[in-house]
Amino acid sequence: MRRQLVVMLKEPRPGRVKTRLARDIGPVAATWWVRHQTTRLLRRLRDPRWDLVLAVAPDVAGLSSRAWPDDRERMPQGPGNLGDRMARVMRTRPPGPVCIIGGDIPGITPAHIARAFASLGRNDAVFGPAPDGGYWLIGMKRTRAVPATFLQDVRWSTEHALADSRATLPDSRIGLVDTLRDVDTADDLRAP
Repeated sequence: MRRQLVVMLKEPRPGRVKTRLARDIGPVAATWWVRHQTTRLLRRLRDPRWDLVLAVAPDVAGLSSRAWPDDRERMPQGPGNLGDRMARVMRTRPPGPVCIIGGDIPGITPAHIARAFASLGRNDAVFGPAPDGGYWLIGMKRTRAVPATFLQDVRWSTEHALADSRATLPDSRIGLVDTLRDVDTADDLRAP
């Protein structure tokens, strides 16, 4: 059973990606940042210890987009909110541990991902917290069924996202790994 690292990505088009960042720096600059950040991230996270899979949106355009490497498996994210889409990934991937990240975490390294997968050796799930109360990574060992209520009623984009998400995993051993920041605003770009 191979480890799978799934990166959730939106096709980088002005007005469609990083809308909060775009309000601060403009849609073209935000799109440029996404393209370059994603390119660096995907190059950095290629590693023989896991399969790197792209979960793309929009579903049809994302599957054929030239914005990402052609040699990576792609899967459509499908409809729904972020929780619906991540739960779908957890339920539909082949057997084995799965970690999901976004493409907007500048500081992530293969060592961060390796620690998350290692945490799944002794836990049912793992989160990589973010300073704003959210998280940059969610992972599951997947040795039992994903709960029916997994990631439902989460208050996304709030300081409650991590706590709400943890609450959807009752009776699970949950590990926490490194705290990293994602980029949502111009202030996040300037943060150390």
